[in-house]
Amino acid sequence: MADETDQSEKTEDPTHKRLKEAHEKGDVAKSQEVSTWFTLAGATLMIAIFAPTTATSLGELLKGYLEHSHQMSVDGLALKSLWQNTGESVALIIGVPLLALVLMAVFGNLVQHQPLLTAETIKPKLSKISPVSGFKRLFSTESLVNFIKGMLKISIVGAVMVAVLWPHRDEAEVMIFADVSTILLESRVLVLQLLAAILAVMTVVAAADFAYQKNKWFNKQKMSLREVKEEYKQTEGDPQIKGKIRQLRMERSRKRMMSAVPQATVVVTNPTHYAVALKYEEGMGAPLCLAKGIDAIALKIREIAKDSDIPVIENPPLARALYATVEIDQEVPEEHYKAVAEVIGFVFRMRKRASWRAN
Repeated sequence: MADETDQSEKTEDPTHKRLKEAHEKGDVAKSQEVSTWFTLAGATLMIAIFAPTTATSLGELLKGYLEHSHQMSVDGLALKSLWQNTGESVALIIGVPLLALVLMAVFGNLVQHQPLLTAETIKPKLSKISPVSGFKRLFSTESLVNFIKGMLKISIVGAVMVAVLWPHRDEAEVMIFADVSTILLESRVLVLQLLAAILAVMTVVAAADFAYQKNKWFNKQKMSLREVKEEYKQTEGDPQIKGKIRQLRMERSRKRMMSAVPQATVVVTNPTHYAVALKYEEGMGAPLCLAKGIDAIALKIREIAKDSDIPVIENPPLARALYATVEIDQEVPEEHYKAVAEVIGFVFRMRKRASWRAN
């Protein structure tokens, strides 16, 4: 019941990360019927293309042995050489068709999923040798489905074979009186008809089984809401940790900003809420914002400015406008040049007066 409950909770589509992990573990959607279809299609093509030449080559090889059998030595090294030469000759004759069949079988797997190389599926697991686990697999719903599919496939293919072969039943009686070449030719035609009919049926079977296996595999990879949240935390980071990191960054940025206030030319304030520290020296294109803040930060900027003998000028409209439009380490926007120039000009005049008095 616990497994059923867990499976019922998996209502969310699998993420890309989940699908990638399943592929790396060798857990992919695969239909054996598709692989069988490609192998059967390869066999049909090979018989249609290579059967005549292959049969002729093998016949010539066997004919040579029969004609010169009295001249062949079969003792000692001669027998070994005979078997070796025969094996090489047969391999050369049937090598290409067999290689084509292997390639078709491999291609039948590649069309279903990406190339896969993993040792996960061959790792030793106790569940593979456990009698209890084996008993559950033997009498599981999946085993029942596979049994039913197998019986249906055998019945359908058997019916197709009977439908193809039954009209030719009379030909089999007279076939024994025909010469070998005729028997081979007629057999090849009949085998190709039979394979073509089976291949047509297997096309439907393979397509249906692939759709079933794909849907079954996809449902198996589905995730619960808790799993989706856990994966999000792993990939994007824990929100609490991210918030803490963001707070630390803000504090460091604030410390750097406060350390720049003593270099300011003037601090423009709205007496209790806003404060913007500006710097201007000869040669600069426009005044630069070194620091800005509201409420507690504004109060701290004003305190540092007073401790560093930086002029603090109250201009509420300008302070609010600068706070809203200029960022730290950026130049003052052009629309505020005039107002800022008046403030900085006033500061410079105050400095000159202070220097005159000092002298």
